[in-house]
Amino acid sequence: MRAAWVLLPALAALSAYYVYLPLPGAVSDPWKLMLLDATFRAVQQTCHLIHYLRLSHHLIVLNYLICTFDKLKSVSSEDIKITDAVFDGVEVRVFEPPAKGDEGLKRSVVYIHGGGWALASARTSLYNNLCRIMAESLNAVVVSVEYRLVPEVCFPEQYHDALRATKHFLQPDVLAEYSVDPSRIAVSGDSAGGNLAAAVCQQLSKDEDLPVRPKLQALIYPVLQAFDFNTPSYQQNMNMPVLPRYVMVNYWIDYINGNYELAHELLVNNHTALNVGRALSFRARLDWTALLPPSFKKSYQPVVQATGSAAIVERLPALLDVRAVPLLADDATLARQPRTYVLTCENDVLRDDGAMYAARLERAGVPVTLDHFHDCFHGCMIFTVWPTDFSAGVQTRNSYIKWLDENL
Repeated sequence: MRAAWVLLPALAALSAYYVYLPLPGAVSDPWKLMLLDATFRAVQQTCHLIHYLRLSHHLIVLNYLICTFDKLKSVSSEDIKITDAVFDGVEVRVFEPPAKGDEGLKRSVVYIHGGGWALASARTSLYNNLCRIMAESLNAVVVSVEYRLVPEVCFPEQYHDALRATKHFLQPDVLAEYSVDPSRIAVSGDSAGGNLAAAVCQQLSKDEDLPVRPKLQALIYPVLQAFDFNTPSYQQNMNMPVLPRYVMVNYWIDYINGNYELAHELLVNNHTALNVGRALSFRARLDWTALLPPSFKKSYQPVVQATGSAAIVERLPALLDVRAVPLLADDATLARQPRTYVLTCENDVLRDDGAMYAARLERAGVPVTLDHFHDCFHGCMIFTVWPTDFSAGVQTRNSYIKWLDENL
């Protein structure tokens, strides 16, 4: 009995130590965020152990657990018709609001989900719920793209899937089938999906034979570059819940089919050192000292290595491929982009990716709305379903939908 009285407080103390993280004072729902992060870490560590034992790839196990947990949730969709289809070999889920009398053609959103190019699905309740609410709130047809994931495929296959599905939907006969107005279509996505959405829009802008083009792009805390892992937001939020810096670097390594042994080289920017000739021409396009406002730069200093390893870029050319890193696009490409919405969160390593892209688009003459949230964190917009229902999720989702409603 005495042992139990000693053991229980010890376990409670260890649990509290595992869960607790020092967070900025402005973060909304801090204890709920700590619990969510502790759950993520525990599951990820279990998956890495399974990977280490060579029983399965850790991302396959992690995605299986995410989808299994997700099945426990029930989200109503009584007023929205939800169908699964295949667009040019790519699976999609289509959300259609009911017809209203003599109503004309509907507007539409092509949505590309996040998850580090490796996790989640258009069919999970988190994204099912988001797309259903978008379809209801906007009275719009929402096409959610089910692109293939790491480790089944790596870059550029996710990009090709998103591009093929979007181009298929933009065909006049397909738009007519879904009663969509060709002049009122947006391409959107969050996190890795925001990366794919930006890359798809850039490619569509170069396609001279495309009969229909998106009116808008809406990017939610997008990941847009692997050039500099020491921007102010990467330095400020390197240990933030949900997406710490080392996790984002590992997602990049998985996406471009690299080796985890390169993680440290990337973390210290050895792949874009001054002696790496292939990186020099891109440096001005990611000069955060010129692109970010003082409130983002704070007192952080650039991390630029004089000498690094050119072999990294030679082994992983995707690090400088604009299809993978849309922020590296030239000014001429940016000038052809549609009106853009970029949502960023203060407590997110990717904050500066979105802010730099918004600044470069604006300089290229593109109308841009940068919607920044001081108390929010990466991934928050999909966390609106119990038990991961965050006020930050509802706040960002409502602002995003409001912008689409006013501009689409």
